[in-house]
Amino acid sequence: MLNDKKIGFIGCGNMGEALISGLVLSGAAKPENIICSDVRQDQLEIVHEKYGIATTTSNLEVIQWAQIVIYATKPQILHTVLKETAAELDMSKLIISIAAGVPLAAIESCLDKKLRLIRVMPNICAFVKESATAIAAGKNVVEGDIELAKAVFDSVGKSVFIQENVLMDAFTGLSGSGPAYIFMIIDAMADAGVKMGLSRKDSLFLSTQTVMGAAKMLLESNDHPGQLKDMVTSPGGTAIVGIHTLEQGGLRTTMINAVEAASKRSTELGELMIKNFAENGSK
Repeated sequence: MLNDKKIGFIGCGNMGEALISGLVLSGAAKPENIICSDVRQDQLEIVHEKYGIATTTSNLEVIQWAQIVIYATKPQILHTVLKETAAELDMSKLIISIAAGVPLAAIESCLDKKLRLIRVMPNICAFVKESATAIAAGKNVVEGDIELAKAVFDSVGKSVFIQENVLMDAFTGLSGSGPAYIFMIIDAMADAGVKMGLSRKDSLFLSTQTVMGAAKMLLESNDHPGQLKDMVTSPGGTAIVGIHTLEQGGLRTTMINAVEAASKRSTELGELMIKNFAENGSK
């Protein structure tokens, strides 16, 4: 789907490079069809050497050349970059933003023109090609735009299409912030193994492998997690005693509360972004 599309990146920091790597190494896009801009010449040299893509320090050059433009900048500078490049944007191009926490409403108010606009939020696991990514579309997308966006981000994991105003903040609380929760769980399991006599190295490896194996089993079996949990628990056995202890500690309630709190914070930050973009646009 992407083989004949020219893809441009505004910014090639950690997430931008992760996407470029995914596109090139998976074969989803040809290196000669990718261009990236950045203010850091040393970073441009690195991505050119590693992936064989074109690079430039001019954001406008990227816009003029590309059919799909991906804004991979930090949220705090997105407004400035959008204003700089707005004149070159039109309905002939698919515009994708991966700036964390910046709603479509903020971007639309900044650009103030009819554009094929999509907001995408990958998570940190894009670095190992296992991102859970949410895709939300603006009102002017055309047929095939969502599929193009999915093709880009499926190169670094798996993506889902959601409704921006209703569910993007919920995604942020669950999958955007979720890796941090899992890292804490793995760390706690490793501490528990050390307490019971395992070495730190072995305990951390076993905890990490256990979480990865459980996740893979759940994805590949399509069974409900409760069914798989029941496969591990035997009457009067070790697992059921461990589960009882987790329930006493309020594991489920704590996880639900964490996702809810993170989702609400995402909503608050998004409202601030909309306000800030509107205020900057009026200056």
